Amino acid sequence: MNPNYLERAFEINCSAAKTWADVSLRWHFAIKTFALLAFAAAGTRRPTPYCFLNASRLFRKQALSLLIAAVLLSAFSACSKSGQTAGHSDVDYYTCAMHPSVRSHDPHGKCPICGMDLVPVTKKGSHASEVHADSGMAGMNMPGGTMNPSTGSSDQPTEFTIPLNRQQLIGVTYTQAKRSTVRSVLRAFGTVAISKERHWEYVARVDGYVHELKVLAPGDTVEKDQVLMDVYSPDLVATQNEFVDLIRMRDNAESSGSSPTRENAERLLASARQRLRQWNLSDAQIDTIAENKKASELLTLVSPFRGVVEAVPVDQGRRITTGDHLVDIADLSKVWVWAEFYQDELSSVAPGMPAEITTTSLPGKVFAGKIAVVDPFINEMKRTGRARIEVDNPEFKLRPDMYVDVELAVERGERLIVPVSAVLPTGKRNVVFVDKGGGKLEPR
Repeated sequence: MNPNYLERAFEINCSAAKTWADVSLRWHFAIKTFALLAFAAAGTRRPTPYCFLNASRLFRKQALSLLIAAVLLSAFSACSKSGQTAGHSDVDYYTCAMHPSVRSHDPHGKCPICGMDLVPVTKKGSHASEVHADSGMAGMNMPGGTMNPSTGSSDQPTEFTIPLNRQQLIGVTYTQAKRSTVRSVLRAFGTVAISKERHWEYVARVDGYVHELKVLAPGDTVEKDQVLMDVYSPDLVATQNEFVDLIRMRDNAESSGSSPTRENAERLLASARQRLRQWNLSDAQIDTIAENKKASELLTLVSPFRGVVEAVPVDQGRRITTGDHLVDIADLSKVWVWAEFYQDELSSVAPGMPAEITTTSLPGKVFAGKIAVVDPFINEMKRTGRARIEVDNPEFKLRPDMYVDVELAVERGERLIVPVSAVLPTGKRNVVFVDKGGGKLEPR
């Protein structure tokens, strides 16, 4: 027997058994060592499969002793491995280092969101400050970290640890949060509408005929006090003649000194003047009739302001009756813009806020406006609320029913700001990670 050969074989097999932690390999190397010892004791230079069967009983006993020792060694290593596993009894659950909302009791589980291996989280009040995890991100060879629960509610994100070298593999970068004045912009679409305060519809208040039409089609620009049409009405002429007779009666009563007759005439004059006003006669026209003491055969309708003809539903010479629509005039020098905002944006919209109006029809043109009213009612179909914006339009460039874009500058005040890329939305809340030093990250 060559002692050097036996010692070299034993050292090779023992070193292999120490290197590999698998129990089956320990069995393999133990049996191999036993066979070599038996062959060496028998003096065989080149072992064959049959030599092992022909070994003497003495050497078989020695080999059996070595086999029992190998079994005990394997059992010891298994116990030590189970002891290491039992040392993880302070693990509460396993979670994802990037998605703390994920929880599992499977130590070999994967994150259902990103596929990263789950890392252990120690139980609250545990003496172990960290539990080292050997797991990594699937398919990326990126190791995970450890997590420690906070003292808050179990629903709150917990602090966890990712070693700095592993953070470099992930590509984690840091920036400093700072306080600054925040100004955001709300964008919405809107529709131009005619201001109700600057829209006038002439309706026939007396039966008659359209004698002469001065405006012919929608879109005609009219100035203030410009004649729109002349209307002939027999009833209106009779009322004017009655008004003239009352003026003469009042003058006669004044000249004769009859106070009761004069007072009665004044009351009747006031009633006749009011009736003429109801028939679309202006005070200036009534004063002209009183001054001339002569009734006018035609009722002249004039524009109350500078504007644009919106509609002319009558024709020249047509008979009209009380309530017929005659002509519409709109002043477009100031228009309304109805802007629609989502219901979660309405809390930032208030009367008096300035607004900027733009439209693709007028590139580069910006109209300034101000919110006048916020409609308290929500559209049940679109789930939006409306805001009425008053906009100056001296050149009539904004036209009714035109689509426009609305921008509101909302001042949020001084706030703590972080980059958008640092915010992780979880569904119920937005989370950022605060660097606590030493690889520790705290979700907030």
